[in-house]
Amino acid sequence: MSLVKRNGSLFPKLLLNDFFDNNTVDISAMFDFDSDFSRYGLSAKIPSVNITENNENYSIQLAAPGLEKKDFKIEVENDMLTISSKKEQESDEEKDNYRRREFSYQSFSRSFQLPENSQTDKIEAQYQDGILKLTLPKKEITLPAPKKEIAIA
Repeated sequence: MSLVKRNGSLFPKLLLNDFFDNNTVDISAMFDFDSDFSRYGLSAKIPSVNITENNENYSIQLAAPGLEKKDFKIEVENDMLTISSKKEQESDEEKDNYRRREFSYQSFSRSFQLPENSQTDKIEAQYQDGILKLTLPKKEITLPAPKKEIAIA
């Protein structure tokens, strides 16, 4: 997840007098969640994720229907796994008396801090039926040798 600078505030400023000048406070009038969230790009759909673990590996399943393999970008940097996607579509239809042009843009990015026992160089990914599946094999963590006392002869 990245920090995003915003100009303005997501929530309006409330003054103490706002509560005492009226008998009731209409919360719905103070907040317009739909326009506030979409103004800052927060209305984007973030895919759901299931993360499981067994003795051999970690598994990440990300629900992203309607995409293709080529739409995904998977990167690992400093033990941070980032899955992102950008998809642009454009259609142009021209008939005798009209022209219709449509476009859409979808994008998302999800990041995960990887455990120290994951083998980042052996991550496997596959996309099938709208589900992106990543398998992260575990590596054995070698414990330091126990303290051993040596007798002097």
